[in-house]
Amino acid sequence: MNSFLSAFTPKEPKFFPILKEMSTVMISASDIMIEFLQNYHHETASDYYLRIKEQEKKGDRLSDKVFDELNSTFITPFDREDIHNLANKLDDVTDIINSCAKKIVLYNPKLIPKSAVELALVLNRCAKTISNAVDELQILKKSSKVIKVYCTDLRDLEHEADDLYERFLIELFENEKDAIEVIKLKEIMSELEKSTDVAEHVGKIIQTIIVKYA
Repeated sequence: MNSFLSAFTPKEPKFFPILKEMSTVMISASDIMIEFLQNYHHETASDYYLRIKEQEKKGDRLSDKVFDELNSTFITPFDREDIHNLANKLDDVTDIINSCAKKIVLYNPKLIPKSAVELALVLNRCAKTISNAVDELQILKKSSKVIKVYCTDLRDLEHEADDLYERFLIELFENEKDAIEVIKLKEIMSELEKSTDVAEHVGKIIQTIIVKYA
């Protein structure tokens, strides 16, 4: 059955450009987040949030487009459920970046810790790794080994993010005496770390596709 479907894959390439664009949106949102955290100031926070929000809206529109195409396409390159899950999780990463930016604006922390920038940089590497993996999906049979490496990289990056978050918590509870600031920073960092968890989940969905079709 898989070989039968693969014969039709070149005739239905429209999902790949949309998924690629979704990964590009994710990279853009993470780029802005890095800039936001590096240059944090209450007066400009809303501007950065609006820029990220615009990327989030783009991601939503692209996600809707994937679902519309699934409803109107007879032969899909992969299982509809896999395409749906992949698009959904790509969108989730951008959504969580947006949620983090929103919390920064609402909570208005006094300072952004250096570890937040470090975590955002890990997230950005996750986004670029996902984009690289998505690039290879159209030639899955030829690129399965390369894609598996990208998925392993996502797992390693998520572990790196976990370690950063744990060190941040230790330092936060040791050094920050303002209980309100502790709550604010913990919420912001938790959201940022969550985005790397979802990025790793994207890798797991891609691995599922490899098992079925490579």
